[in-house]
Amino acid sequence: MSTQNAGAGKTNSAIVTDYRARTGGSAALFERARKVLPSGITHDARYLEPYSIHVARASGARKWDVDGNEYVDYFGGHGALLLGHSHPAVAEAVKRQMDLGTHYGSSHELEVRWAELVCELVPSAEKVRFTASGTEASHMAIRLARAHTGKERIVRFVGHFHGWHDTVAAGAVSHYDGTTTPGVPQSVADLTVLMPADDVAPVVKLLEERDDIAAVMFEPSGASWGQVPLPPGFAQAIREVTARRGVVMLMDEVITGFRWSSGGAQKALGVTPDLCILAKIVAGGLPGGAVAGKREILDRIDHAATVAKNQEKIAHPGTYNANPLSAAAAVTALSMVRDEDLAEKANKTAAELRAALRQVLVEESVPWGIYGQSSTFLIYPNPAGEALDPATFDPLKMGFAKLKGARSGPLTGKIRMGLMTHGVDVMGAPGGFVSATHGGAEIEKTVHALRQTVRALKAEREVKAA
Repeated sequence: MSTQNAGAGKTNSAIVTDYRARTGGSAALFERARKVLPSGITHDARYLEPYSIHVARASGARKWDVDGNEYVDYFGGHGALLLGHSHPAVAEAVKRQMDLGTHYGSSHELEVRWAELVCELVPSAEKVRFTASGTEASHMAIRLARAHTGKERIVRFVGHFHGWHDTVAAGAVSHYDGTTTPGVPQSVADLTVLMPADDVAPVVKLLEERDDIAAVMFEPSGASWGQVPLPPGFAQAIREVTARRGVVMLMDEVITGFRWSSGGAQKALGVTPDLCILAKIVAGGLPGGAVAGKREILDRIDHAATVAKNQEKIAHPGTYNANPLSAAAAVTALSMVRDEDLAEKANKTAAELRAALRQVLVEESVPWGIYGQSSTFLIYPNPAGEALDPATFDPLKMGFAKLKGARSGPLTGKIRMGLMTHGVDVMGAPGGFVSATHGGAEIEKTVHALRQTVRALKAEREVKAA
């Protein structure tokens, strides 16, 4: 389990005291939850000491916990809700489908329209196969790449997250040296060549020298939706060498898909991979994922194509693949993404938010950094207390260890609780996702929350002025 907020609730901090005072209902639910759920949670990112909030409802850019506290929400369904919570058009589409059936066990028109929209919007998508989650899509894409190339090894990058299945476990959130994680055989971890992503030259050299690589898999944002950004030209260099060497370029667009642009990071960067994986926004915020890419690769799960080529078909069942409820939400959401410039709207708001938060740090003389790409923002809380100028902060100069290391320890938990006390909920990075429903009022409230939080941290000597 992640320890990113460990110790945050075990102090006499006024921030923690205020948080507890406002969230008695969540505390009571946590006591019930911890008896039946490991750590009282159902996703590691929701872990917070002394406990996380329990939400009762959400709408647009806001949500309300069981104690009635209102929050500007930057969790955004873990990045799935570009349209915000409970968008009326999406909600209506799902309600309408509920009356028609929730699971046919048969093909249906909505899945066809969903696939057509993915192929229309995503540059690499000649064909698409739906899954029930991003992790499932990751698993299938790797299998497809291995079958297509006849090779076994996958090049991945330190800190890049591709789900929780065995092949991608080592090096994603821990074990950055490539050793295995509990429950995963070392022989499985050894099928990954784990590389740093701060310089693309060694990756190019590796691919030029080895002939056992099936695919290069990476987040186009950089590690963990951009917590550690990639250097300029990285994706372009990977595209050139993989094309030349016959290696599958596998772009993980679970977060970036339809968020970096209507066609994802690949459209924004002008770099078309051989395969990509999608989830979150692709299903309109409901459960669902997809593998999309070249026809010749996806044909490895096609009955007729494999017979014609005398190949063994890769089996791909999945009870909830293209579930009608997810398909209804997806068709509605992706049609809006295509027609209403929603990614661009969220990107613009996020840029304004980052600038406003940066100004708070400048005015309060706090040596932290604000950064992010597209419709995301991240706070670098500078746990080592280095001399930093928030006005000129550049994450590319910090390096992986510092940027990822800033996400652990009690300071992160206090930042989150301080922001929540003032009506803003962020992910544990700390940071989060901006939706197309966020606007000026949300920026204003977030600016106030950050200002009050850093002042409280100064009072507790957690932050020293620059």
